[in-house]
Amino acid sequence: MHGHPQDLISKQILKDCDLLIAVFWTRLGSRTASAASGTVQEIEEHLAALKPAMIYFSSEPVRLDSIDPEQYIALNEFKNECKRRGLIAEYGTKSAFREMLTQHLALTIIRQFQRNEADRFGIPSVSQRPPPLKLSSSAEDLLRFASEGHEGTVVMFSTLGGLTIEASGTTLVGEGSDPREEANWRSALKELFDNALVEDRSGKGEVFQLTQRGYDVADAIGPYVYEPDPPD
Repeated sequence: MHGHPQDLISKQILKDCDLLIAVFWTRLGSRTASAASGTVQEIEEHLAALKPAMIYFSSEPVRLDSIDPEQYIALNEFKNECKRRGLIAEYGTKSAFREMLTQHLALTIIRQFQRNEADRFGIPSVSQRPPPLKLSSSAEDLLRFASEGHEGTVVMFSTLGGLTIEASGTTLVGEGSDPREEANWRSALKELFDNALVEDRSGKGEVFQLTQRGYDVADAIGPYVYEPDPPD
């Protein structure tokens, strides 16, 4: 057999791989001829084939004397690149990872099954034609705000001062907001989640990322248009 060993491994592993799941902690792996590590090469080749990948990084505590500095630096560089591309999720405990993986896996299988069934019967897939959805005006606005920002995220968290909901940096609910307004945006976020337009990246109901379906539906809805109140 000819070729670089990692290239041969990648071909054997990735040929029949429909979904790639990668989990990192403190090491990235050994550099190959074309990538920062064999695992990174496999991930990039899998993504280049337009196949889904689920990439996780553990933030569990670790003994400092057990860390290889070069590996840790390389890992963080790859992590930042994945974060920029919206490809990762982080977890702090094994139980959190178990819950997160179960949820993400279910959503990914649903999305891929719908796409594959559509391709079988010659029906435009979700990425080509988002299915019609009956969303409330608040849910549509939340989807627009999230899709128009670079992050494509919705963040919801509670503090002693109250609830905060932000969509790609735009604050929709802040400390001291009216409870009715809080309930309205909570309901809007639940609509997006129930329709697989966002997925829970934190596993705690705090950080949500737009799915491809979410971006497609947002494009179909169109950008947010500000309408000033009519003059008295």
